[in-house]
Amino acid sequence: MNDTLQRLLDRAEIQDLMAVYARAVDRADWEGVRRVYHPDAFDDHGDYKGGVDGFIRFAKERNGILPQGMHFLGQCLVEFCAGQPDSAHDVAIAETYFMTAHTLTAEGARGYRVPGAEDQTVQLSHYGRYVDRVERRGGPWLIAHRICVFETTRLAIGDVPALGADWAHQRRDQNDPIFKLRREAGLNG
Repeated sequence: MNDTLQRLLDRAEIQDLMAVYARAVDRADWEGVRRVYHPDAFDDHGDYKGGVDGFIRFAKERNGILPQGMHFLGQCLVEFCAGQPDSAHDVAIAETYFMTAHTLTAEGARGYRVPGAEDQTVQLSHYGRYVDRVERRGGPWLIAHRICVFETTRLAIGDVPALGADWAHQRRDQNDPIFKLRREAGLNG
């Protein structure tokens, strides 16, 4: 396979890696989160800086209690470091823009240390970039080092408008509509 075609395939795999991360966090699929990182990866996520196991504990404590959480990914620029495609150890830098939307209960607002939100529902959005060193170490591309760069935050305190009763609603578990469709299509892995 020529180098250009291999790099296009690598870029698509890295962009999919970012989408898999977002789905896993949003659906509270903590083993799915683990699968996007190398075991020795480092994550700088604002209030947490450390290894993968610690990051997952941190994310469970912060996001596991949310009734709703969603990541929206924007452009993903992938820059490959010197080296030959198809090598056993390949390195790229990926910069992926993101927006999040979280609904926090009063308890969740305390966990996020939201001032002025005592005993109220909160809508919290973060805007930023995932700045990642991704590596292919003889297998798939995975995150080796992540820096979550926060650009700004938006906050709304008070009642959250209800969604339509007959709309498809998100679930933060394996009963979300995406998993139902995946099972029906035979995509269980």
